[in-house]
Amino acid sequence: MNRHAPSRGVTCRNVAKDYGAGAALVHALRGVDLEIAPGELTLLVGPSGCGKTTLISIIAGTLDLTGGDVSVLGHELNQMSKSEKTFFRARNVGFVFQQFNLLPSLTAAENVSVPQVINGRSKAEAVARASEILKAVGLADKTNALPSQLSGGQQQRVAIARALVHEPRLLVCDEPTSAVDAKAGHAIMELIRQVAVQPDRVAVVVTHDPRVFDFADRIVTLEDGRVAGDRRGNAGVAPVASPGPASTQTESSSNEGREHES
Repeated sequence: MNRHAPSRGVTCRNVAKDYGAGAALVHALRGVDLEIAPGELTLLVGPSGCGKTTLISIIAGTLDLTGGDVSVLGHELNQMSKSEKTFFRARNVGFVFQQFNLLPSLTAAENVSVPQVINGRSKAEAVARASEILKAVGLADKTNALPSQLSGGQQQRVAIARALVHEPRLLVCDEPTSAVDAKAGHAIMELIRQVAVQPDRVAVVVTHDPRVFDFADRIVTLEDGRVAGDRRGNAGVAPVASPGPASTQTESSSNEGREHES
């Protein structure tokens, strides 16, 4: 029996992840120790290649670790079978990827409804709920649009809606504002923060975007696969000002400047 008591949030203990072997061996994570509490928004920051995406993939149960232990919402992930992890993710995890991963033949509402259909809702109920959450992210007029008919920023908002639609207890986001302008990014982070501050929810966001730092309760810095810094954020200290119409950054120009972490 594991001697550590599981937490309601996320606990990483000496987590390591290696890729490759021999001369091609890469140590992506090198003994990460991290506690992430429910009821607050945690940002993971650091240079590209430092292990941020690897860490959140392990936390979300989509990537196996090489060493250490991870507890998520009181469940020890490394003691779960593959099928148990799949069931756990379907019930508890919302994941926003750098790549939108939308199904090209489905409308925006149908894409957003997928997690609910997987969890047993009828298609009609799932699409109705999907339409509500699309309205919340500013896409009420795009429910019947295919991904090919949406801009990069609009596709990212569909991905955000899909992650939130089944009210996950763990929300994991990889660069959620990278393809949107300041005003849309502000709206997205407000939605994510609404989830994060609920006492039974955990939210972790990987970002390079300094515009979102004011939404964070906590900012954890990774470097070379290790935790290099951990500080409190500004959320709750002062209100986050909504960007006005003076913002000149467009979704398309922001999309061109996206950073991708390997």
